[in-house]
Amino acid sequence: MAEGFKARNLSVLAYANGFTLWHYITPDLAADVDTSGYFADARDMLRVGDFIIANTNRDATMSGGLFVVASSGAAGVDVRDMTAVGTSNTD
Repeated sequence: MAEGFKARNLSVLAYANGFTLWHYITPDLAADVDTSGYFADARDMLRVGDFIIANTNRDATMSGGLFVVASSGAAGVDVRDMTAVGTSNTD
């Protein structure tokens, strides 16, 4: 069961020219984070085009990747599917 969005787990890493790079960590799966409305409580902070570097599923086999904010406004927030990073571990 998904924990849901926790504002305390969303941090600004960098800001420039109207763009914000965020970091988010959660025990939720990437597929849960990708659900439209997951970031609804952050709609006043997140803007279209912002990047969110995420560590998901932190309590099991953590995965990392990048979400891009696709829409943000009164209707909520939607992010694009996570682009996974570091999925191979060949050693």
